[in-house]
Amino acid sequence: MPEPARRAPRAPDYPLRQVLPAEVLVGDNAVWGRYRRYPVFSLRWLAGRSLLFCSVIAVVAAFIGAATGLATQEAGVALKVALTQFTAFSLMATLGPALATAVRHLRWPGPRERKAIVLAVLVGMLLSFFIDRVASAYVQSLIAPGMLAMGVQPQPPAAGPLLKALLLAINVATLVVIYGLFGGGLALRAYFSERRRWDEHRHARKLDEMAGRVRETDLRLGVLQAQVEPHFLFNTLASVRALVRQDPAQAEATLDALVAFLRATIPKLRDDRGLHSTLGQQLDICASYLALMQVRMGGRLSYTVRADEGLRALPFPPSLLITLVENAIKHGIEPRPGPGRIEVSAVREGGRLRIRVADDGAGLQPGVGGGMGLANVREQLAQRFGAQAGLQLRPGGERGVVAEIEVPCAATENDA
Repeated sequence: MPEPARRAPRAPDYPLRQVLPAEVLVGDNAVWGRYRRYPVFSLRWLAGRSLLFCSVIAVVAAFIGAATGLATQEAGVALKVALTQFTAFSLMATLGPALATAVRHLRWPGPRERKAIVLAVLVGMLLSFFIDRVASAYVQSLIAPGMLAMGVQPQPPAAGPLLKALLLAINVATLVVIYGLFGGGLALRAYFSERRRWDEHRHARKLDEMAGRVRETDLRLGVLQAQVEPHFLFNTLASVRALVRQDPAQAEATLDALVAFLRATIPKLRDDRGLHSTLGQQLDICASYLALMQVRMGGRLSYTVRADEGLRALPFPPSLLITLVENAIKHGIEPRPGPGRIEVSAVREGGRLRIRVADDGAGLQPGVGGGMGLANVREQLAQRFGAQAGLQLRPGGERGVVAEIEVPCAATENDA
């Protein structure tokens, strides 16, 4: 069977029945202009505009009818002229916008909709020209007998070529102004400016939402940074307490390592700069943490933390790298007896920054990779970098696990 034809993508969500946001509105909130609170060429906009224009036209038509009645002394002719002028000018004022409104409610894709609306307004203006000609001829036929009876020549005297050309130019210019005003020309301009303001408003709203998500992320990271994990801290202090009598030198070394770790982390909480750290700062935190764990584990842990000096200045989100190091200790080194090693490295490959945390511990176990810590890392990467960043876990060479964070360097440099 032939594959069914795909439908063209619809225009972006544009609520035609709702009041426009304040950032998109133009003009004051006067009673006669309140229809402009709704999108141009929407039903409510068309109804409000038609009511306003037809009200003005009714007053003008009444004056024309009254003047005709005074000139011809015929009430029937005056009424017919007034009704004809009202009908003709009402059609001229609403026909183009009505056609454009019908087009817009078809909800075609943006470029197609814009072209169709321009065409609809032009068609309405062309029809208005013929309506004007027919109405003018009809009004002329109504008032001609009365004018002749009064001895008034209904036709203008013959003019020379230059005067004819001048009169034609004036007539064309007048018709363009009239049809542009009544036939939807001004509304067409308002339509395009409204779409531009709406796109700007939507873009600004997206930027605000993204900024809000980043602020929320930073606040969550700030809370994480402000918390020293009780389990880790209590275990360290318990180890110190146990070593005070058994091995005072080891207890002193553990305290020194704990102080060094706290010095690397706590000062960042004194201002908001702690939420915008560099890769070098995060590597230093990991190094001080590993030094502390090395002392606590009696020297069975060895580690390396390395990165080119040029990479250390790159901005890097806080609390992410230390989470991977903590996982390597908790799920890799601690469960496996004997010596263990952790290697933390950062390399730049083209426009990508790769940070690896590799251990030779117990390896991937059921449930590893689905914890809250790694879930938080993935969430923070997604909120900051979208699909351009990610976290991968894979088995190491002979044993252990390799955790790798990959982010774009360009986005990282702008993150600070």
